[in-house]
Amino acid sequence: MTARIAVADVTTENLDCDRLLATVSDERAGAVVTFAGVVRNHDHGVAVTGIEYVGHPSAAQVMQEVVAGFADREGLHAIAAQHRVGMLGIGGVALYVAVAASHRGQAFGCASDLVDKIKESLPIWKKQFLADGTHEWSQCP
Repeated sequence: MTARIAVADVTTENLDCDRLLATVSDERAGAVVTFAGVVRNHDHGVAVTGIEYVGHPSAAQVMQEVVAGFADREGLHAIAAQHRVGMLGIGGVALYVAVAASHRGQAFGCASDLVDKIKESLPIWKKQFLADGTHEWSQCP
């Protein structure tokens, strides 16, 4: 049975984690695992003040394809994944994933693999603003 893809997109709006979590609700699920990728105040020992995520026009389509690639996993019932683009301050949520599955191992495994695949595949680049007033790009091809 193929899991329901509740959300698979990229947005310029702040992520509503409670709403995304609610979208994977399923009575068959014995486990729901979530992941929130949060902007931190440092990277490689350098102070960070914020991040701008810039997405290629294909980013939403790529997100849909990546999530669809996980829908046939055993025991999986529902998936939600959303990535934010634009300016985010410290503590802002850049990526949110929620997975509902029959068992915790299935949910944890899928969530972890999905986050890794999204970070590997999604054409979204990160411009970090540093405390010294400079900036640097990372995760660029």
